[in-house]
Amino acid sequence: MRPLHLFFDMDYTILAMDGSLRPRVPEVFRRLREDGHTVHIWSGMGVRWREVERHGLAPLVAGVYEKPLSDYRNAVRRLVEQGRIPRFPDLVIDDYPEIVAALGGVVVRPYFWPNPNDTEMERVYRLIAEWATNGHTTDHSFRSPPP
Repeated sequence: MRPLHLFFDMDYTILAMDGSLRPRVPEVFRRLREDGHTVHIWSGMGVRWREVERHGLAPLVAGVYEKPLSDYRNAVRRLVEQGRIPRFPDLVIDDYPEIVAALGGVVVRPYFWPNPNDTEMERVYRLIAEWATNGHTTDHSFRSPPP
């Protein structure tokens, strides 16, 4: 399995509108780290360590950053050049399809309200593991990173 740098969005990806954590996020982050991947969190609302710490995710993530809101590929390149993020993401996990289409990764169903039966993070883990191992996945919500 190839180690990846994974950038997870916050709002409606891992957090609901009320700030509650999507089910299975800590377990999936732990499994991804055990598989050798590096987990990063970013948000279009700025650097949000407070929420990460409140949910006990800080030990599981390499960093928390501000996510660009437009011109994604060029904006990420600038953020890397400025040292505001450590590297270009291998995959992004986001509820916003446009950033996933631009950078590659997994589009998740938006998580607006707490739902203890939500299994979206398990699907995300499966897709990342499949792509890291085989270099492809047939899931329609996965976008391969552009060259």
